[in-house]
Amino acid sequence: MKTWRLAATAICAAMGLGAQAQTTLKIGYTPAATSHYGVGSTVLCDEIEKGTQGRYKCQQFPAGSLGGEREMIEAVQLGTLDIVNTSTGPVGNFVPEVKIVDIPFLFRDYDHARRYLDSAAGQDLLTKFPSKGLVALAWTENGFRHMTNSKRAIVKPADAAGLKMRTMENKVHMEGYKAFGIQPTPMAFPEVFGALQQGAVDGQENPIPVILASKFSQVQKHLSLTGHVYSPALYLTSPRLMNKLSEADKKVFYEAAKKATAAQRKKVNEDEDNGIAQLEKEGMNVVRKVDGAAFRSALAPAMASYTKEFGADNIRKIQDFK
Repeated sequence: MKTWRLAATAICAAMGLGAQAQTTLKIGYTPAATSHYGVGSTVLCDEIEKGTQGRYKCQQFPAGSLGGEREMIEAVQLGTLDIVNTSTGPVGNFVPEVKIVDIPFLFRDYDHARRYLDSAAGQDLLTKFPSKGLVALAWTENGFRHMTNSKRAIVKPADAAGLKMRTMENKVHMEGYKAFGIQPTPMAFPEVFGALQQGAVDGQENPIPVILASKFSQVQKHLSLTGHVYSPALYLTSPRLMNKLSEADKKVFYEAAKKATAAQRKKVNEDEDNGIAQLEKEGMNVVRKVDGAAFRSALAPAMASYTKEFGADNIRKIQDFK
């Protein structure tokens, strides 16, 4: 009988440890599971599970199944969602200091953007999140945004004038797009495909990986490689979750986010290299050479507003970052 009791105690203890090992974290994002967001989120989850010896696992919710980015950020703040992989689109509504990185034509290319965000200055922006009920594990990437529409090819701002274009819920973006003559229409991402299909909006703007993963070629005829704004992304979680972790586990989460960032950026590179030809095969008319100088010139009124809001020196520091 004594042996039986000892065995039963051991089984109960093991079951208790097993229950502890099954802490499942929910991570959400708006693009498809096959997208760069899915690639980055999978690496993040795998590294967290491996680094915590299976004590923490993830369940992914792709394709906007938990709502738009703003809704998911709010859910992280409330503690009903553990992690969100989000573009900076709505983030400035929560952490105003981040809005500066959303200025059109701020970054020259991917190398410039990535090196700035990985620098001390870029990392300092991540320290602004905890006071807003969020923890930024790392910068990751959405990509350079390009315009699509169902009406006409866009080579210069005059071609975009009057088009009703879905945008993110981002004041900085919208101000710039108005300078191009576009009618910006903010809309949560899960609603975009249907709005394009029904003609509620003429077009949208997103990086090539999003255009591919979202199958926008089915509802958009024209793609112009405007590269008008670089769109960073972030892995966000909550202080509530991070405060539960040991110092060792916190380190695992941050290291996992770094590896996930590398994977997400690599997928962006691959989609940029191969995706344009794929979209042409799917029937899109692609304008590879737009009048970039004309777009930058048209942005002047918005730049005056950005300078007033963020400071000329602060903008120049990012533009001139080597």
